[in-house]
Amino acid sequence: MSARLLAVLFFATFSTLAAEPTLDIYWIDVEGGASTLIVTPDKQSVLVDSGWPWPPSAERIYTVATNAGLKQIDYLITTHFHVDHFGGAAGLSKLMPIKNMWDNGAVPPADPDSGGGPFKTDDYKNIPAARKVIRPLNIIPLTQPGTNHLSLQILATRKEIPSLATYPLNKLCSEATKRDIDRSDNANSVCFVLNLNGFRFFDAGDMTWNIEGDMVCPFDHVGIVDVYQVDHHGMNISNNPLLLKTIAPTVSVMDNGPHKGGSAETLKRLRDTPSIKAMYQLHRDLRGGREFNTEDNFIANMEEKCVANYIKCSVSADGTSYTVSIPATGFSMKYETTLKRRN
Repeated sequence: MSARLLAVLFFATFSTLAAEPTLDIYWIDVEGGASTLIVTPDKQSVLVDSGWPWPPSAERIYTVATNAGLKQIDYLITTHFHVDHFGGAAGLSKLMPIKNMWDNGAVPPADPDSGGGPFKTDDYKNIPAARKVIRPLNIIPLTQPGTNHLSLQILATRKEIPSLATYPLNKLCSEATKRDIDRSDNANSVCFVLNLNGFRFFDAGDMTWNIEGDMVCPFDHVGIVDVYQVDHHGMNISNNPLLLKTIAPTVSVMDNGPHKGGSAETLKRLRDTPSIKAMYQLHRDLRGGREFNTEDNFIANMEEKCVANYIKCSVSADGTSYTVSIPATGFSMKYETTLKRRN
């Protein structure tokens, strides 16, 4: 075989490998709100929450989505009705179509925590999209990439946590503690696991302490995960240590703002979780020093004047490894999935 033919075959093989599609997760900077974009290997999209109702939430989501090659949002999941989670949807719908909207249905009639502003749901309600009220154990109908297994399953919502026979008892439940009942809509947050061939990503919106505990006691409804989106922007009324120890993530990602979210207590809980090898933040918390922040390399936006850097996780098609990066700074790290390490 000639050297030229060998070179052609090598280039073709390399190009095929380089072009292998990945499962991508983007944590978009919406200034202390929440917006997480999932793009499947088949280019289906799931947007989880949409940030605030004022600029720049919708524009930033649109920029990340179009740069990811999307022309529409296939599914919008709104975890709960606080304005920093649903407010950008109406503006985004004017920039690109939103095909399906999944949420908790009716807005609660009263809420002691409006998420930073009054409810303004009229624009949200008028978005032209097919709508579904989320139920526990619902599955987003994503296409399967080849022979791979891809799923996004709702585990709980509106404090409804159904148990299946396959859920094991949790031996850590002797450590369970309770706090005052949370009567805000945070406690109603949608909770789900995204799975690609054993890679698992857990997102529970702004779920708070007692419901987090109920998710893993007496039965573990979640299981071990690879990536944990830190609940409630890192606030200390969430991120129950019992949840953290049970789901044992390798990587945590916090969608905080420069003056909102991450608390020193939560940072300590994350550091004290033995499984966690890397802690990422969208923003450096300007209210304090190291006790409020992870290492600088793991922070997407260091200054108060934000430039909207996002955090990205790319999962290999076979689910055995994933890379978490901050594209704007050039920082990235590769991890093996928990399932791969166990094998």
